[in-house]
Amino acid sequence: MAVNPKALHMAHWPDGVPHELEPVTTSVWEALQRRADLTPDEQGLHFLGKDWTWAQLRDEALRFAGGLADLGVQKGDRVILFTQNSPQYILAFHAVMRLGAVVVPVNPMNKAEELPHYIQDSGAQVAVASCDIAPELAKASGSMSDGLKHLITFNWTDVLPADPVARDAQVPEVWRQWLYATPEQPQAAGLQVHDWNAVMSSTTVPAPVSLGHDDMALLPYTSGTTGLSKGCIHTHGTLGHNTQASGTWSTLSGKTSMLVVVPMFHITGLVVCMLSSIYWGTRLVLLPRWNRDVAAKAIANQRVTHWANIPTMVIDLLAMPNIDQVDLSSLEYIGGGGAPMPAAVAARLFEQYGLAYSEGYGLTETAAPSHSNPRGRGKRACLGIPYIGVDARVIDLETLQELPQGETGEIVIHGPQVFKGYWGNPEATAKAFIEIDGKTFFRSGDIGRIDEEGYFFISDRLKRMINASGFKVWPAEVEALLHHHPGIHQVCVISALDEYRGETVKAVVVPKATHRDILSAEEVIEWAKEHMAAYKYPRIVEFVDELPLNASGKLMWRLVQAEQDAKDEALKKAKA
Repeated sequence: MAVNPKALHMAHWPDGVPHELEPVTTSVWEALQRRADLTPDEQGLHFLGKDWTWAQLRDEALRFAGGLADLGVQKGDRVILFTQNSPQYILAFHAVMRLGAVVVPVNPMNKAEELPHYIQDSGAQVAVASCDIAPELAKASGSMSDGLKHLITFNWTDVLPADPVARDAQVPEVWRQWLYATPEQPQAAGLQVHDWNAVMSSTTVPAPVSLGHDDMALLPYTSGTTGLSKGCIHTHGTLGHNTQASGTWSTLSGKTSMLVVVPMFHITGLVVCMLSSIYWGTRLVLLPRWNRDVAAKAIANQRVTHWANIPTMVIDLLAMPNIDQVDLSSLEYIGGGGAPMPAAVAARLFEQYGLAYSEGYGLTETAAPSHSNPRGRGKRACLGIPYIGVDARVIDLETLQELPQGETGEIVIHGPQVFKGYWGNPEATAKAFIEIDGKTFFRSGDIGRIDEEGYFFISDRLKRMINASGFKVWPAEVEALLHHHPGIHQVCVISALDEYRGETVKAVVVPKATHRDILSAEEVIEWAKEHMAAYKYPRIVEFVDELPLNASGKLMWRLVQAEQDAKDEALKKAKA
């Protein structure tokens, strides 16, 4: 008989955190407006040596909103944001919110060949892009008959210190080529290109817009396991819930500061870092992308208290040769999701710095968190407990019936932050939801279980499961175990062709610098034999210099798997 997990995990609910929140009735814009009204002169943003007060952020966002209105943007229109983390991203996002339009955040790593889908599927006619990658968007638009009409571009130097000496002190040499560049304006047939500063010079005062809980605000695209990515419809209500909940859960306030290095095009960076910080008055210490030296300097010099991240960032930071000289004493809260935090790394973080890494879980469809570990009561390699206002269950993959605690199945989620469906795709929307006890649950596609205390644990993506002689192997579990090996820096576990077992386990390993020339495949396999079940340990180990990570720091295991699949297919053809 199934057990409602709420009856279990409520015993471990964090003190001072409400179980539910009042439904959000205001627009996302109102958080910035309210913050500027309450504390106009307090510093709201720091970016590579430059600062903005809350009032400055509000006023500049309003000016940009006026410029967008001049270009015809109005309520319901989709506007693409195509840039790495930047002050312009924050300003453009809120300008779009002020007009009641919809932000379409697009991964800045995408190339021209990958971008037409986002333009065409969203129906966007206006985009904002940084000058270094704007040509890719223009090229994509020019290849279409119904491309963009307006492209607004900005130079990074506009938001860097004007003095060259001061600027060089803030910008590492590895970043200077793209941050200092001023490429030629992109061109494409039917596309009008506008300079950011020209749009900002508008004197138009945006007309009031009536917005509520159910009005669409954001259209982020999922990575998708098959086919083209799908747009997730998020409203001011779904975003607003997790904006408030994130700060409540991690105790954000006007006295805290957040390191924002997780990309803001990603749902975690957008909601947990940017929107939640603004709502709670937490100062944003913004970096354009990950660099461990710059991040370490920012934490120390800006006295960062909160850092939401991807575990790979922490692994990289702790691997710094001079990490013992870095002052991390200001950090009060550190946590994240997207990948399991290796227990060995978490233990080192706690033993050396007194920081308990708080793991959480969420998806684009759930506006980031749907689960999180309560502070002071966390478990390792664990999603945590259902978030504020969330009801989560586990269902059987075949019967779709709810499963008892301890049994493994698909995690399903009901809550006020769950998206409203896939944009223009009613068939996919219908498949994404299931009704249980009269409530609509989102089918996450992730496989997990609930333990005896109501905590959720993930096994892995269903699509990633390895079937070795009928035994199911979850790669994430094997990766977590391999991280305990003293010579392994990063690892990706995939399936490889095996004539006897059908599939076998393969580990693609990035060794630590101290073991690069001495670690052998045989040693890793023998070590794994001692630490894993016979069906689980890797039979094949391959060493590489690096593994592919996306812009948010997540391991792109599908690329590694696809490369292996190609090798296996070629081998089968050769033997045929």
